[in-house]
Amino acid sequence: MSLSASYELVTHKRTLSSLLAGRVVKKPKQEDGQQLHEAAIQLLEQHQNLCSLIREMGSPDPCGIYHPQNEENKRTEDVSSEISGSLLACELRRQAAQLGVSVAALSVKVVLERLKEITEESEEREEDNRRRRLLTSSQRVQLCVLMESSRELLSQGALCPKLLWQEYRGDQRLPKLEVMHHLHFHNILTLKHIVESDEGVRSWLVPELKALCGWTPPQGEEETKRVQQKVLTTVVGVLVGTGFDPTAADRKISLLCCSMLDDMLFWLLDTVDTVQSAGTGAELWMRMFDASLCGVSASAEALQRFFTHSLTQTLTYKPRLTVSDAISLQVEWTYAKASRLLTSLFRKLAVISSVKQLLGHLQQVLETHEVNWKHVLCFLSTLLVYYQSAQLSLRELLSRLLSSTFEGYDLENLITAFLLARQGALEGPGIFPSYSDWFKMSFGGGTGFHASSKKSLVFLLKFLSDLVPFEPPQYLKVHILHPPYVPVKHRSLLMEYVSLAKTRLADLKESVEDMGLYEDVSGAGASLQPQCQAAQDVEKAVSLFQSTGKISATVMEASIFRRPYFLTRFLSALLKPRVLPVKPDARMNFIEALKKANKIPGAQYSSYVESCLKQRQQNKSAVCLDSNDDPLEVLKIQLQEFTELVVGGNDGEMSAQLSRISHTLGVTFPGRSDELIGQAAIALNTDTSLSTELHLKVVNMILRSFCQCLLNASHANPPNKQSLWASRYVGVLFGNKQLLSTVINRLWDLFHNQGSSLSAAHLLGLAAFVVHLNAFMSQSLLVQLVPPVQPGPKPVTFGEALSLALVCNTNANMLVCVRLCVAAVCYGICTRDSLPQQQQDYIPNSLYKKLLYLIPRLVPEARRALSDGCVSEHQEENLLSLWSSITDSNNTWRKTAWHLWKHAAFKQLEQMPQYQLCFSEWLDNELRVQRSEDALSDAQRQEYQQWACLELYLTLPEEQGGCGGDMKNLCSNLLNAIMDQQLSDTSLEKLNCEVGVSETGTCWPDILSRLQELVYEMELTKLSGGCGNKADLCDFLFEVVSQRCSSTVTSSSSSISTKLSLQHTIHTWNRVLLALPAALFIRVKAEGGRTTLDCSRLVEHVNHHQRKACSPSGLLPCHITAHFLKGLLCASVQCGRPGEEVNKVWSQMSVRCPLLLVSTVHWWRHLSPLLLSLWRRLRDGECLPEQLQLLSDCQHWACSLEKGQALRTPPAAALLLAASLHRAWRGCEGNKQSFTAALNSLQPERDVKYKQVLVFLLFLCVNDYLSALLCPQEKSRENAKDLFTALLTGLANSADWLLIFRSNEQGVYQPVTMVTSDERTRLMLWAFCSLLPQQSAELLQRAVRCTGFLHTAVVCYISVLQLFLEGHTPTPTTELSEKRMEPSQIMSHTKQFLLSLISQMSPTALTSSQLRQLESQCADLDPELAAALSVHLDLHSLSPEMDFL
Repeated sequence: MSLSASYELVTHKRTLSSLLAGRVVKKPKQEDGQQLHEAAIQLLEQHQNLCSLIREMGSPDPCGIYHPQNEENKRTEDVSSEISGSLLACELRRQAAQLGVSVAALSVKVVLERLKEITEESEEREEDNRRRRLLTSSQRVQLCVLMESSRELLSQGALCPKLLWQEYRGDQRLPKLEVMHHLHFHNILTLKHIVESDEGVRSWLVPELKALCGWTPPQGEEETKRVQQKVLTTVVGVLVGTGFDPTAADRKISLLCCSMLDDMLFWLLDTVDTVQSAGTGAELWMRMFDASLCGVSASAEALQRFFTHSLTQTLTYKPRLTVSDAISLQVEWTYAKASRLLTSLFRKLAVISSVKQLLGHLQQVLETHEVNWKHVLCFLSTLLVYYQSAQLSLRELLSRLLSSTFEGYDLENLITAFLLARQGALEGPGIFPSYSDWFKMSFGGGTGFHASSKKSLVFLLKFLSDLVPFEPPQYLKVHILHPPYVPVKHRSLLMEYVSLAKTRLADLKESVEDMGLYEDVSGAGASLQPQCQAAQDVEKAVSLFQSTGKISATVMEASIFRRPYFLTRFLSALLKPRVLPVKPDARMNFIEALKKANKIPGAQYSSYVESCLKQRQQNKSAVCLDSNDDPLEVLKIQLQEFTELVVGGNDGEMSAQLSRISHTLGVTFPGRSDELIGQAAIALNTDTSLSTELHLKVVNMILRSFCQCLLNASHANPPNKQSLWASRYVGVLFGNKQLLSTVINRLWDLFHNQGSSLSAAHLLGLAAFVVHLNAFMSQSLLVQLVPPVQPGPKPVTFGEALSLALVCNTNANMLVCVRLCVAAVCYGICTRDSLPQQQQDYIPNSLYKKLLYLIPRLVPEARRALSDGCVSEHQEENLLSLWSSITDSNNTWRKTAWHLWKHAAFKQLEQMPQYQLCFSEWLDNELRVQRSEDALSDAQRQEYQQWACLELYLTLPEEQGGCGGDMKNLCSNLLNAIMDQQLSDTSLEKLNCEVGVSETGTCWPDILSRLQELVYEMELTKLSGGCGNKADLCDFLFEVVSQRCSSTVTSSSSSISTKLSLQHTIHTWNRVLLALPAALFIRVKAEGGRTTLDCSRLVEHVNHHQRKACSPSGLLPCHITAHFLKGLLCASVQCGRPGEEVNKVWSQMSVRCPLLLVSTVHWWRHLSPLLLSLWRRLRDGECLPEQLQLLSDCQHWACSLEKGQALRTPPAAALLLAASLHRAWRGCEGNKQSFTAALNSLQPERDVKYKQVLVFLLFLCVNDYLSALLCPQEKSRENAKDLFTALLTGLANSADWLLIFRSNEQGVYQPVTMVTSDERTRLMLWAFCSLLPQQSAELLQRAVRCTGFLHTAVVCYISVLQLFLEGHTPTPTTELSEKRMEPSQIMSHTKQFLLSLISQMSPTALTSSQLRQLESQCADLDPELAAALSVHLDLHSLSPEMDFL
């Protein structure tokens, strides 16, 4: 019986190894071992089948990787293996001696036979699985046993590895990689030796590697997958270590290893070009580019050389694309569009080197090799996306390239610089500046790289010209709109290029005519279609028109110089049929403005109107929805993946995912992905959202995703410990202006209209979002509110727009605002916690100021903390607790706000000017609070306001926004705020209505009460300043009002809006004036031991300001007149002789302040009882002072005259008597004729005073006439013309009546100029021209004989003609137009009257100087009148002597 047969019979029981092991475990004695050894040899001599013996030998799991072994079993196996190997070696030597062969040859033959036996089992199974490249699990166990036995033979010197490989390869079969791996692993035959000794190793090793990579182990064979990875790793490690070892002696072998690795790399790159999806064999080989895997068998230096070599080979593989191809196809090679396999390869190759080293190597490759531009540009995109430092390094590289270009006029470097810059720009503004920015920065100024010489300029322009046939249109537009800097003398060179570029654009059907009016050209992608660009132009033009009220100059210029585009593109987009709203919107108003300017052809406009009518009839509720939901679903998945990466991913993966998200957003918002958003403001529609439903869904997804990411990230770390994911997330928005605009509009809607519905999580997420958005937008981008909320169309910063959205006028709105602002400021502090200067970009000052206003108002403890200066310490610990307080759902907003208020970083910010809430800003906020919906009760509000005014801002230094202890400063701020609030109510009325409150019911009365308290305190203490010096409060109050009025009306301003503004200012001031003590406005002076009254400031105020705002002109309101008179009486009691002081002051009023006198006379019937009662209270029943009593006497006299009774004329001023007569005439209803007769009895020709009275009365009559002309509701003054005729009849013989129409020659009648406004004074001349032609011929004949009549008439006519040409003449109203002539008719009649008069006048009617003056004035305005003056009145023209020379 042979050994083989015996083994087959007992193999189901125990093997030889196990039997031997069993003996060893019993610890035999030395003599027992020797006996056993001899017995075994005898047994072997009887059973001499070596194959069966070697099959039986060895451990079934020699590597210990299939079954765990304890220490005892391992020691047992080692002993048994040593004995088995010794026995087998002895037997091999014995049989080799018998056969006469070497032991090595016999052992190789035995091993190979066993190896063949094992592998034949695999070959037999190839019919079932042709593609199997690795052994099965059972085969692997047998092979391990064989390898263990072979290793024992090798240790006994019975096996020759070189002979083993020689015989193995002589079998003409391809070696199996797993067999090679085990030979290498068991140190029998290394892979390095195989590579060095096998000349044909390349022919079989590379195909085997490809086959193994392309083979997928059957499902469930996890062990096989691990072996596959281990085999590949081992082979790659050996090849890298051998091929890239700098100390290698055999250069040929190194090159061989490099070539095999190159073959595999090229196979990988070929696969990348044909297969886009993962899961291929190429992806498995790509895993081999792992430093941790290769580094086991290769040194660090070899690994560095291998990665650098592989990168070079990748960049230079198949360089079949030319530069022109790269220019045309570059837009398709962005990171988002590139193969993931290719970008993954670049990521792995870039791991071992720094960004600067990689870009330096890239530059070296570009200078020394022909490159594959697709691979080069994709590699650059991968670096920019995954490494933040790549942007700066690329800028430095571009700068070096351009410098080198223009030093040696190297065209290759210039081409490279342009391609690299464009590739960076294609990745979006969050990754690299736009192409237009880079081009302007490099070539747009006099310090550009090309600006040193004409040769450099020619070189650049020739390069750009050579690019024209291959350039995408967007780059040509950049070069046209932002051309390189060219000196004026070389301008023709640039124009040649511009002409060539425009021709190319025309060939591409993207001519300059199709470029938008407001097109923000970018080099980031394909241009918009002309229709889309025209639509954007229309939107921008309408926005500008709505904000300015004028058609923009760009549109007007386009209608002339770019007429084809204007007519075919712009107007077509503007006049797109739609359902017109009932109330005209901004678009309709813009169309009407263009129509009035004759910029829209009549036929086109008619067609538009008809189409809109049809649209309304066909569909009154059309809704346009976007049914394409694919981008939405893709975006949803991408955002979910990004949310997962925020917690578990690295920066590179997040950047890559954001790049994909940006690409998807570019599909949803079809615009350029790299717009120059810094040049135009983002439109913010405060009325309604103009976004489509799809866009709103996308924006909501973006905001929800950000909130979720923040919550997930905050569970693990506070903001200062997180990655930069939030900043990069928000940065994606800046690649698309339309998207950014939609996001900002959505944020406005959420904060302004839906704030109360937002949860704490929403507010925290949105607050963080706003912080990062503000950090980006604070640098250059502005927001244009449409329609403007604040006066004027000027754009505002994002922070200011956000502040306007967060209205703090009701309790509900305050709570929303304080919660959002607390969250935002907490996040900003915790995000950048190093220095306050670094926090400025991350803490919007508008939100910080909101907290400075709201926290002390809503949290009373904060007021005490502010006074005590309570600030917390331990910055780092407080940051953690601060963030915990904002994220803890159990905390209330009050606790969080209180925690924030005490934080040191919060207090440090208040030291910076931009974070200080000045007193005027506090007042503006407080004045907008609705009292009925305030969070504070009336008493609480009073307490808070008194604390803010007297304890906080009064003592706060001026440089910190306070009053510096100056009560006057505090009072001035209160007064200005009260008046400003009234003026600004109209501009914010709409905004307030949107949030459900009206403009009434604000805290205006409360602040007015605070002003009253301060004024009373200042008056009682006589301390207007903080230093104790006495200053008159009267002067201070009038000075404040004077400054406001002066700023409202300038000397050159006479527009209607300015006049209305002044009237509004005075009206608001009058409301304040009536709330203050009347005596404040009369100064009481002590001179020489006597106390006197000084009304100079009051007189100045009435003459300069009240006079200009009276309505009707020439008459103060009754309550204002009464207040001034009460002040006079009250102030007089401080004097020793009150009555005398009143008389002294009032006796001067007819000259110093005639308006107050006339107004007092007019309202005397209402004022007399009031003043009499007041005076009796003040003076214990005394009668009114004589001068005031004289007012009653004048009234009685005027009334008696009207009744035909002859009373003695009171000893009053002429103006006072005239005003009394005027009041009496206005009071008589049906007795006008008797009153007129009574006037004639005054006989002005006999009494100078009566003449003055009638002249003053004539002035008041003309003023009534003008009032009736301008204000038709003044029906009681329609008989002014009759009174004028009566007065003129009595005064016709005197020239005094002409003086009221001569502003510079009035003499005693000078007070009339201080009764009415300056505009009304100029219109007095109009009344002259209007009334005189309506008089009878007889009366006119008397009038024209007055001295100076002709001069006065001509001056009046010329002045009125100037008013007429300027459009300032009054126009008759509709209801009275039948009775009154048009201004043109009046001017015509007046001119004819003057021409007739001049022809009848003698030459002595005018002096020589008067004639020359009139001729010069008429020369330009009315040459005919000037000629008449010269012909009829010039003595030289009438002389018979004629000068022929």
